[in-house]
Amino acid sequence: MKLIHLVTACAVFSAGCMLGPNYQRPYNELAQGADASNYSVFTQQNWWTMFGDEVLNEMEDTALKYNWDLKAAVARVDQARAAVTIASANQLPSLAAGGNTGREGNSAGSGESLSRVGLNASFELDLWGKYRRMKESARAKLLATEAARDTVRLALTSDVAKQYFSLLMLEHQIEIAQRTLAARQENVRIYQTRYEAGYATEVDLRRVQANMSSVKAEEENLRLQLSKTETALAVLLGKSPREIVEEKLARGKHLSDLTLVPDVPADLPSDLLERRPDVMSAEENLIAANADIGVARTAYFPSISLTAAAGYASSALTNLFSGGAGVWNLAGSVAAPIFEGGKIKAENKQAEARYREALANYQKTVQLAFKEALDALNSNQMYRQIYDSYLAQTSDMRRSYELTKKQEDAGLIGVTDLLSVEETLLSAEMNLATARNNELDAVVDLAKALGGGWTRQDMKDTAKK
Repeated sequence: MKLIHLVTACAVFSAGCMLGPNYQRPYNELAQGADASNYSVFTQQNWWTMFGDEVLNEMEDTALKYNWDLKAAVARVDQARAAVTIASANQLPSLAAGGNTGREGNSAGSGESLSRVGLNASFELDLWGKYRRMKESARAKLLATEAARDTVRLALTSDVAKQYFSLLMLEHQIEIAQRTLAARQENVRIYQTRYEAGYATEVDLRRVQANMSSVKAEEENLRLQLSKTETALAVLLGKSPREIVEEKLARGKHLSDLTLVPDVPADLPSDLLERRPDVMSAEENLIAANADIGVARTAYFPSISLTAAAGYASSALTNLFSGGAGVWNLAGSVAAPIFEGGKIKAENKQAEARYREALANYQKTVQLAFKEALDALNSNQMYRQIYDSYLAQTSDMRRSYELTKKQEDAGLIGVTDLLSVEETLLSAEMNLATARNNELDAVVDLAKALGGGWTRQDMKDTAKK
């Protein structure tokens, strides 16, 4: 046991130097941003509750439990966590029990029987920091994988919200089409009566009939889009094939009743973008690549291993554990590379090139993060103005339709003028519903661009578990 204690002591006190560069975060030229507290509603983990729709909240919870893409991402995190454990184990001594029995001989005789049983301990001194760098790399890869999981989670919750809003928009547009179709059917009935009485021409009748058919075709197209949106949302929610076919998804609030954040800050909070999971994943991959350079450099230096064994050996199995059968040994070995055909040099170049690749990916990710956040901010501002414009247009067209209908009923204008106003009103109402959906999508995009609630501290806390 003393020998085992000796090897364990070596494991504790062999804190040699660590080869390779220590990680330093690359400099990023960031724009001056607003107070991050102004964006708290977009960065809370369950950011979708801001819309005030319980059905949406339930859908998000369901997707986070049952979506298959997210389950796969969680499995990748478990793999990375196991890799950290493996890397940590390399820094500890290994201890194994074993035994054998047999008989050896040659042409001169039958030889002797020999039986052994004992414990074997081995440990490689980490003088150059090889295994410490490997653990550093494995832990960074774990954090990168956790951030990648959160990227999938954020994309999933964003897609669920957008598909749900599309569902509500299409249903609202179908309502508009149905109301318009009912008015067109009434026009056809009126003009059919007038035509039969000789007060309207066939040209006028055919025009109102064609107008009715056009609205009916639009309604059918909207129903097709609605069906596709429902199945797409069901897949995001992790529904089974039977549920996708047989179950109808619940609806919550009407499109126009969903809560919108009253004011969206105009400035970009630069510090919030560093909490985006894709940015964190890219940086952790960079940290891992930096540590791998140190691992590669240790190959230039000798490795020193200690081994120890203690047990019993005897030529007679019955005397294996007798007092005089005890044996032990303690040994050390050194292995240093002399000629590898350029392999070690190439592996170092490879590690350095991977670091440069990770650095380029990190810088590109930060760049795209700012682009997406800026686009989301601009979209929030512009879509609200666009919605207000369509709202004013729709209000004016409804009044125009009422006046035009009265004139047409009085015979002051022809059916062509009425149909033109009806088409413009239908287009305005459809555009208003689309503009409302765009407003909601822009809020989702901003939450997604700002990280949606998963922080670096959350990652580090889960990495410790």
